Amino acid sequence: MIHGGPTAAAQPVYQARVQSWTSRGFAVADVDYGGSTGRGCAYRERLYGAFGLVDVQDCCAAALALADMGLVDRQRLSIMGGSAGGFTTLACLAFRPDVFAVGASLYGISDLAVLAKETHKFEAQYPVHLIGASVDDAPDVYRARSPIHAVEHIRCPAIFLQGLEDRVVPPNQASMMADALAARGVRAALVEFAGEQHGFRQAANIIRALEAQLYLFGRVLRFVPADTIEPVAIKNE
Repeated sequence: MIHGGPTAAAQPVYQARVQSWTSRGFAVADVDYGGSTGRGCAYRERLYGAFGLVDVQDCCAAALALADMGLVDRQRLSIMGGSAGGFTTLACLAFRPDVFAVGASLYGISDLAVLAKETHKFEAQYPVHLIGASVDDAPDVYRARSPIHAVEHIRCPAIFLQGLEDRVVPPNQASMMADALAARGVRAALVEFAGEQHGFRQAANIIRALEAQLYLFGRVLRFVPADTIEPVAIKNE
């Protein structure tokens, strides 16, 4: 599970979304990758100029370490994240396609250059610190770090969950990635929520998002959820 921000942190408190997974038999690692807060400036600043590199390295290392310790099934590793965590999720699938069996991106970023030009004013300068330059000064870096431009490397199924009123990460970030995967024959699902912005607020949509992820994970990892879940349309199923 990959937190957003990316300058945020995993919280050692009750989280319903974590409990929704652990109560269904999943082991959950909430990763404080390089760039997370609460561990000093040097740790947080590891991500400056290295977004899409350090976070990917740390999240993959965490998953593989747990597998090496025998705590999780190496063949059934899953990854999910929202916002910046959604970007890291997609980057892991694109740039480390050997690690995870399935992924879920909640209002995540797939194209950094498009985001820099389309996000609202408050967020517009954030990528400059995370990438190390503006999109105008380093277009090749933005392209190289963007999962949409490495979609040919993604082999595992993915689900995208997106609010249609999101002004931070516009809905096209999810739809174009889902379409690109589907066009390459990869199983992909897109669930959009009318009236939702950046992050889901309505209880029914929060539940639907969790259940949609569980549905896809069940299809990919070959288990049948005990819950009665409305099916999700999965392209290339």
